[in-house]
Amino acid sequence: MRIVIVGLIGLLTLSFVSGKPDKDAMNKLIDDWHQAATDANFDAYFGVTTEDFVFLGTAPGERWNKDQFMEFCKPYFDNGKAWDFKASNRNWVIDSKGKTAWFDEDLDTWMRGCRGSGIIRKVKGEWKIAYYNLTVLIENEKIEYFKKLRDAEILED
Repeated sequence: MRIVIVGLIGLLTLSFVSGKPDKDAMNKLIDDWHQAATDANFDAYFGVTTEDFVFLGTAPGERWNKDQFMEFCKPYFDNGKAWDFKASNRNWVIDSKGKTAWFDEDLDTWMRGCRGSGIIRKVKGEWKIAYYNLTVLIENEKIEYFKKLRDAEILED
């Protein structure tokens, strides 16, 4: 009888430990990451990223690995003013093993409407951000104007 009870307790424990990923914890990770930028907390911002983290920014040349992005961001964080993204409408897709998750989210930013998408991975039992892609949203009916704007020469004072 003791073996049956111990076995049942073991199965219950295993089901709680290996259950579905906690979306609340995953959302908190991303929300806290955005808040770390708002608070210009460099260590908190980069502390939740993987060693092979990649950030894609909105400009054509903005593809940074972690070290490059840290170098780019450091002056903003040191100045006490990074960026303030307010996320909404976040959607998750989680792999069948519960070790990798993809998300997309709408963002209210100084650039107005943007969208972010990313990948998080379990690293030594902790969720870490491995990839983030920031995109400025442009309505389809405004794309011709946008293309002309991109092709225009910018005059400097």
